[in-house]
Amino acid sequence: MAVAGIALGAAWATAPAARGEPVVVVIPAGADAARVAELLHRHGVVRNPQVFRLWARWRGLEGRIQAGEYRFSPTEGVEVILRRLAAGDVVRHRVTLPEGLTAEEVARRLEEHGVVDAEAFLDEVGRADRYWIPEMEGNTTGRLEGYLFPDTYQFPRGYAPDRVVAAMLERFREATAPLWRQPRPLGLPPHAVVTLASLVEREARHDFERPRIAGVLYNRLRRGMPLQVDATVLYALGHHKERVLYRDLQVDSPYNTYRRAGLPPGPIANPGLASLRAVLQPEPHDYLYYVARPDGTHVFTRTLQEHDRARRSLQR
Repeated sequence: MAVAGIALGAAWATAPAARGEPVVVVIPAGADAARVAELLHRHGVVRNPQVFRLWARWRGLEGRIQAGEYRFSPTEGVEVILRRLAAGDVVRHRVTLPEGLTAEEVARRLEEHGVVDAEAFLDEVGRADRYWIPEMEGNTTGRLEGYLFPDTYQFPRGYAPDRVVAAMLERFREATAPLWRQPRPLGLPPHAVVTLASLVEREARHDFERPRIAGVLYNRLRRGMPLQVDATVLYALGHHKERVLYRDLQVDSPYNTYRRAGLPPGPIANPGLASLRAVLQPEPHDYLYYVARPDGTHVFTRTLQEHDRARRSLQR
């Protein structure tokens, strides 16, 4: 009878605590089994903290509990909870990073979702040598701007910045691998392609115009003309504004494509596949200029005189 009573008591203590909605429990780094047991008991996840500790020791999982944010249901028993803690089965937050964000904008969005500290993430972005991949050959900026691939990710809260960066680079390599097997206009290396695609990404608002804008930029490169892309000036200034003024064009920066011929030293944003494909398959034409309409489309012209007329017409 005594043995049966003990067995019944253990079964009760390790059984699901209650019925109800799942609760979120944050297990701090360095928390021992005793503290974890108290946290789980306080949140109504386990019936008895002492039994939880004894069970963890008996199952050999006492020292394998991992820190992080967990979502537990009170209907889960101690055995299930312990195994999830030992496996690090933490909550993962869905973060969508659209095309065209800068590294700073990516950092802010990740921080808003509680994934990583923005400053710590940007520190990693500035250490490109740690994450070198062949596609970066020729990247002298020391930054990973352009390679933080736009996508929807699932990250746990408080994830290590280096692991976030590594996941984005892995996605970049996976998504872009087929692109490098096709011919590249002007024989541009991949880093230059990514750089040019970032300009297209920031200038285009509609997918159907991306190849045409890419064609304009190639035409200018072939003629040795400055690219004169407003988005590069904004990147050099370090902040966004609705209109680029003439005084803005004087900013002294290698990213200012009004004052420097050729491509900037690196990407000004993180382009998506549509812009990368547009750069690899630009529309053939003889346009050299474009100016934006209010709806985000552009008027494309061949001469400076045509461009000036289009600009004045749109200003009116």
